[in-house]
Amino acid sequence: MLLQEASTSFDVRGMWENMGWAAKLVVILLFFMSAWSIGVMIDRAIAYNGARKQSRQFAPAVAGALREGKLDEAIKIADRYSKSHLAKVVVAGLQEFRAHQLSSEISGEEIDASKRALERAEAIVHAELKRGVSGLATIGSTAPFVGLFGTVVGIIHAFQGIATQKATGLGAVAGGISEALVTTAIGLFVAVPAVWAFNYFTNRIDAFDVEMGNSSSELLDYFLKRVGRASAAK
Repeated sequence: MLLQEASTSFDVRGMWENMGWAAKLVVILLFFMSAWSIGVMIDRAIAYNGARKQSRQFAPAVAGALREGKLDEAIKIADRYSKSHLAKVVVAGLQEFRAHQLSSEISGEEIDASKRALERAEAIVHAELKRGVSGLATIGSTAPFVGLFGTVVGIIHAFQGIATQKATGLGAVAGGISEALVTTAIGLFVAVPAVWAFNYFTNRIDAFDVEMGNSSSELLDYFLKRVGRASAAK
């Protein structure tokens, strides 16, 4: 009897066949959660690496154009680096400043308008950078509980096996125990990378926010200096 019980299959196919329909639904749900989180990780990694690479090229190029007072050239440079988070913010401030410069004499109100344009651009870019990242936190916090639900279902299945076979040996509980352990393991396997990725991406977003804030501050200083030089020339 013990030898027969010990021959119960615990390979992937055998455990899947021993699972009840509820445990199989849990595994399928966890699979989709894992696939979605992996997709977000790949998408955000590509987006952040592109933003970092283009921003490193954009910063010195636009700084040179601004030192020479070429606003139009600076805007054209920003348009070429569409993936750069810095370019998206800087171009908003430059366009607002240029619009006031062409229409009338620049005053403090126009500088404030440029500041608000920069703040709006920062908020928009922040939302773009954060897209999908909060979902990783949701998956990281809920996947273990989804796996725990499968664990409970597996234990119930094991007790049903005992009641059905009127026995307490391994063969009676093997199916339920296997699905309980598998769903728990899959839940943790899905949750842990999602939590790691969420923390990593959050730190990168914070760094991007600091860079955008510094760029906005430097651009406003440039506008003020330019207005001051124009006033002094008059």
